[in-house]
Amino acid sequence: MKRWMPLAALCICGTMALTTACGRRTDTREDVSSQSVQNTELIRTSQSWDGAELPDYLQGRPELVAVKYVFPAGKKLGWHHHPVMNYGVVAEGELTIIGRDGREKTVREGEAVVEMVGTIHHGENRGTKPVVLYMFYLSQEGLPLAVQHPEIPLED
Repeated sequence: MKRWMPLAALCICGTMALTTACGRRTDTREDVSSQSVQNTELIRTSQSWDGAELPDYLQGRPELVAVKYVFPAGKKLGWHHHPVMNYGVVAEGELTIIGRDGREKTVREGEAVVEMVGTIHHGENRGTKPVVLYMFYLSQEGLPLAVQHPEIPLED
């Protein structure tokens, strides 16, 4: 089987498209013909937010998945792990990700995050407004994006 082609260009295109989706708009009253396209690299890494090295690409045909999540204020997502690599950008609010070891990462509006792969964690919105999060998964057909762990209770 062939290995996946490097997805750096796809990731950059996804991030550029996400910039538009996150609400950064050009005022239509301005003369945009003299403006040039701008880009800002949000993240470039081979590690997840906790410093763990990302796994090698899967072998076989890729399936790319983009998901928009909205976390209401005070909402906690249950313990889970991801069997595939994924990354995203917080478009609104602040999301705190907590590992089983107690380490935390708070991702703020406009920031990118690379999720843990194979490590149990959960996310929560500790703020007073909803969190809007766009995530991009590098998967294969039939693989789950996340595996839930209902046997691990969340603290209230």
